[in-house]
Parts: sequence; structure tokens; C-alpha cells
Amino acid sequence: MEDGPDKITTPELQQAEVVPDKVISALRQFLRSEASGGVLLMLAAALAMLIANIGLYRDYHEILHGTLPWTPIQKLDTLHLWINDGLMAIFFCYVGLEIKREFVDGRLSTWEKRRLPVIAAFAGMVAPAVIYLVIATGNPEIVNGWAIPAATDIAFAIGVLALLGKRAPTSLKLFLLTVAIVDDMGAVAIIAIAYTANLKTIFLFFAAATMAVMYFINRMKVHVLWPYIILGVVLWFFVLLSGVHATIAGVLAALMIPIIVTPGAPDSEVSPVHRLEHYLSPWSAYVIIPIFGFANAGVELGGLTLKEIFAPLPLGIAAGLFFGKQLGIFASIWLSVKVGLAHKLRGATWPQIYGVSMLCGIGFTMSLFISELAFAGSSLLREEAKVGILMGSILSALVGYAILRFTPLHEKHDEIEAQEAAEQDADGDVADTSEPAPARA
Repeated sequence: MEDGPDKITTPELQQAEVVPDKVISALRQFLRSEASGGVLLMLAAALAMLIANIGLYRDYHEILHGTLPWTPIQKLDTLHLWINDGLMAIFFCYVGLEIKREFVDGRLSTWEKRRLPVIAAFAGMVAPAVIYLVIATGNPEIVNGWAIPAATDIAFAIGVLALLGKRAPTSLKLFLLTVAIVDDMGAVAIIAIAYTANLKTIFLFFAAATMAVMYFINRMKVHVLWPYIILGVVLWFFVLLSGVHATIAGVLAALMIPIIVTPGAPDSEVSPVHRLEHYLSPWSAYVIIPIFGFANAGVELGGLTLKEIFAPLPLGIAAGLFFGKQLGIFASIWLSVKVGLAHKLRGATWPQIYGVSMLCGIGFTMSLFISELAFAGSSLLREEAKVGILMGSILSALVGYAILRFTPLHEKHDEIEAQEAAEQDADGDVADTSEPAPARA
């Protein structure tokens, strides 16, 4: 992932610094787009639920899952497949760009910076999976869904934080963002390893050859985007036919795109990774994710009994998201700070950190996506999984919001927020969201 990042030349850096408007607002624009996209996702999911429960479920299902009269790719013969395997590949490309930028030129660029988010994200994936597997014991048909409660929905969670306005410290927003990025890496790895079957070697070879070409032009310092976009589409086609889920191609393509390290000007448009990420950001937030949410959130609740709602599958997912995420993330942060592995977040109190740990239990988008893969052969289990995802995500959102809304602010909240706003105005980013190390006696 770090192959080939170029140090920006002096004239380019000077050029990037001459146009500060784009640099200054980059982080704020990102947080704003994720927040607005999260609210739009909530509305899209609510609309899908409404349609599915006012007597239109059959029409909703037929439009999404009915065989298309014509499709250019035989394997994608429904609108639902085009959304989940096609549109979501673009979203996963955006995720891959975020991962590469953060690890090469962002808040995860050194082990010291990435230590706490990695520990928190790892614990926040393991604990929900363990809780799910404990509840699923004795039900072998649902064990394959262990990864469903392990993911965090960054758009939904940032959307909830946005509703809190200035009561949500900047350090918490950025911490949530970095944890979710590491979490996305784990989810991508799980999808590639745990939910891949019937591999076709010839198409894997063609996919590898395409990546080799992308890597070669990267090393030749080709910084225009169109060759990577064309080759990315070719890569997606071969991965689709290989048996690996097609969305993985989006991440792989993103990792092949060149990045230029721009000290003092993060998110500078002179870097191909940053340019493509900025271009895809509104499409991801305002189009792809809401469409995905609408296409996958609709579940008919009218016929469900309490026994079905609290069956092992939905209960395991809901408990994993609500209890597992808060337990894994908050406990790992607290222990890391207490044993000296990391420093507490700047300008955030422990109750606020607990509230954000609770918001990490919103697993909507990625959890829905993984459920489609885990139970591809059973529409009943997919519907039950949706119920569990909705219960766990909504409960996490409501409780997390309440904690953050009513807990007292840090005693230096206004002062620290002003300092971090000044940092963003200076170079577009916040360099460090941790409290300074305590002075040694």
C-alpha cells in the first residue's frame, strides 16, 4: 500500500499552498459530506421500511430481485445485483482510497498514530463476533453470519454526531473516522477470505495481470486518472467472474493509484489519490450509499412475532452490535490509556468516549452487505439478519446520541475546539487528537 508515494516537488507544494481554499476546507467538507450522507442514508432506509410495510413489499422485492429483461453481464441479472456488485464496488474503491491516504499521508501514517485506532477497531470486531457465536451456538445454519455485527457504518455514525452539533468534540469525530477506516479494512479482509468460494483460477490470473499493469504505470509516475479508471473497470470484471466478491476489486484498484505526499497540505489535489477521493466523495455519500440502503433495508415487519424477532440470528446480531461494540472499543481504549499504550483523546471526557464507542454499534451498511454474502442462499435468514441489524443499529444510535447529548463537556472544550479549528485553517487537518503525554517528575 505504501509502494510508490512520491514526495511532492517544491514548485508543486508551492502551488498547493497558493490555493488554500481547497486545502483548508478538505477535512470539514469530508465530515460534512459524511454527516449529510448519513442523514440521507437514514431517510432512504426509513423509506424502504415504509414501502415494505404498507402493502408494497412484493412490488419492492420484484423490482429489486426480478430478472432483468436484458443485462450486459449475465451474472448480474437483477437490479439488486447491479447495486451490490456494481455500485458498491465504487464505494469500496472510495474506502480503499481513504485507507491508502490515511496510512501513507494521514492520521494512520505512523505506528504511534495508528496504535489506538487499530487496537480499538480490532477489539470492536472481535467482541461482537464472540457474542454472536455464543448466541448462535447450537444453530449451525446461522454460524456463517459471525461477521455481520463486526462492522461500523461511518456515514450513519457521523450523521448522528452531526445532530449533536458543537457538543461532539472534533477529536471524537476524527477518532471515529479512523476507527471506522481500520474497521473497513477488517471487513474487506473478511469478505475476501471468509465469503469467497468456487474460485476460477483463469480469471484470478487475468485480474492479477491487470493489477500488474496498474502497478507498472504507477511506478512510471503516470498521474492522470483515466488509465487507472479504465483498468479498474477491467479489474472489476475479472474479479466478478473469479469467484471473489466484485467489490474487492474497488479496494485493489484504489491501492494501485499513485499518492503524492504533501507535507502541510493534506488532501492536496496534486495527488491522484486525493483527486479521485474528492470526486467520489459526494457520489458515495449522496448516491451510492442511500441507494444501497434503500435496496437492502426493506423488511416486512407485520408478520413477525416476538419469537421470530428474538430468534438466535437477529438477537445475536443486535447483541453483538449493541453490547459487543461498546464493550470491545471502550474497554480497549481504557486499558490502552491505563497501561500507557496510548494517550486519552484531547478534549473528550470518558463518558463522551463511551458514547462514541456506543455509536460504533451502528453497523448498518457494511452489516447489511455482509449479511447478503453470509446468507446468499436463504431469503428468510437475510430478512432475519436485517431485523437484527436494524435493532442493534437503531438502539446503538439512540443510546449513543443520548449519552453524548446529556453528558457534561470537557472543562476546556471551547479552548481545545478553537485550537483544532485553527489547525484545520492552517493546513486542512488536525495533526494530533491525543492529549499531551504527562510530564515526568
